[in-house]
Amino acid sequence: MAVLPIRMIGDPVLRRPAERLSPERLASAEVQAFIDDLVETMKAANGAGLAAPQVGRSWAIAAVHVQDNPRYPYKPNVPLTIFVNPTLTPLDDETALLYEGCLSVPDLRGRVPRHMAVQVDALDRHGQPIRLTARGLTAGTFQHEFDHLEGRLFVDRVVDASTLCTWDNFDRFHREAFVAEARAIVQRYGG
Repeated sequence: MAVLPIRMIGDPVLRRPAERLSPERLASAEVQAFIDDLVETMKAANGAGLAAPQVGRSWAIAAVHVQDNPRYPYKPNVPLTIFVNPTLTPLDDETALLYEGCLSVPDLRGRVPRHMAVQVDALDRHGQPIRLTARGLTAGTFQHEFDHLEGRLFVDRVVDASTLCTWDNFDRFHREAFVAEARAIVQRYGG
């Protein structure tokens, strides 16, 4: 396994819709090794998720994993989930404005509206269909990664540019209030 370089905002690969993979292509040794590298890279960067375009592959593959993440201590744990060729369906109209950041947009955070309940249909890394329901902050994480597969970054969804801030200023001026909001979301929705 290898830790791959993470592509940064401005790289055209981050703006292209990702290619959906056939079951045969997904089963190939090349793609399976890539999935291992994607997970290794996400862990090395302390990410809550990582999508293939972020490491230079325009494939519809992403990973989500939260396990006592020091970068996001308020996020509930999520078992490692690989999703391929996903579709995401909001389950209702309820949204919340979440502070988000991104490994491909270093040192920047901003508030993004996210649905609080979504259904994800995808293939797992072995080509088996999976369906899961994600709620609360976890729903936001899945939406963030799905956006990468559509060629979108969180900055495209920020509705109020005055919420953009560096990590240091988020910590200094906004973290305490947002952690309280995040805990309330976790209490209400669970994951």
